[in-house]
Amino acid sequence: MELKRVNLDNLEQEHICCAISEKKGETSVSSKKQWLRQRMKEGLVFLKLDERGKVFIEYLPAEAAWAPVEAPGYLYIDCFWVSGKYKGKGYGDALLEECIADGKAQGKKGLVVLSTKKKMPFLSDPGYLKYKGFIVADTCEPYYELLYLPFEEGAQVPKFCHSVKKAAVPKDGWTLYYTNQCPHTAKYVPVLVDAAAERGIKIQPVHIESREAAQNAPNPFTTYALYRDGEFLTNEILSEKSFDKLLTRMNETGK
Repeated sequence: MELKRVNLDNLEQEHICCAISEKKGETSVSSKKQWLRQRMKEGLVFLKLDERGKVFIEYLPAEAAWAPVEAPGYLYIDCFWVSGKYKGKGYGDALLEECIADGKAQGKKGLVVLSTKKKMPFLSDPGYLKYKGFIVADTCEPYYELLYLPFEEGAQVPKFCHSVKKAAVPKDGWTLYYTNQCPHTAKYVPVLVDAAAERGIKIQPVHIESREAAQNAPNPFTTYALYRDGEFLTNEILSEKSFDKLLTRMNETGK
C-alpha cells in the first residue's frame, strides 16, 4: 500500500479521488482543484491511496478551515473517505495515522472533524471516529456533532461558532448554501436550481466564496446546506431524482 500526497506540483496531473467524471463544458473537477490550490497555500494536505479510487483524507489548520468552528491549534479534517472495494483493508487507519503523526509533528493540540449522530451522506462516519478515540466536543441541530481527538490531557475543547447556534437564514422560500470544497456542487447545484424551477420552485443559491463567509455560515457543513422557509432540509448533494424523493417525503409528512 502506498499513500501519495497531492500538492501544488502535481495537483493538475493527479486524480483527486472524489472527483466525478467531467464532461465537456463542465467545471466540477476544475472548480475543486482551484479551491484546493488556494487552500494548499494555507496548509491544506491532501493524502490519498496511489490509485484511482475514493481513498483519501484532506485536512488543514483549523484556523484556515472553511467551517464555522473554533478550534485554535488543531488540524481540521475537511473530508475523510474510503469507499467501495477499498473498505476493510486498513486504508482508513493508515490515512488517519498519517494525519495524527503530521499533527503531532506540527505541535498541534489534536484533530477536529464535523460528523453526525448517525452516519449521513458526505460526512465522516461517527461510529468509526469514536472507535478511534474521537470525543464529542459540541453539537448543533438537527444532527451535527463536532468530534475531536486531543493529543494531550487538558487540551482546549473545540466548539461551533455562534453563527450555527443562532442561524440567520431567510424565512421565506428556498435557500441553498454551498462552496467548491466538493466537486459535486459545481455540477449539481445548477441541476437542482433548474429542476426546482421546472417544478415551480425558486431556489436562491448562496455561493460561499471566502473563508470569512464560511466561518460565519449558518450551517456547519458549508459544502452544501438546503433550507426552506428558514428550516434546514438536507446536507445531501441532490440530483434531480433525489430532489424528487425529497419533495415526495415532504408532501407525505406535510412539511
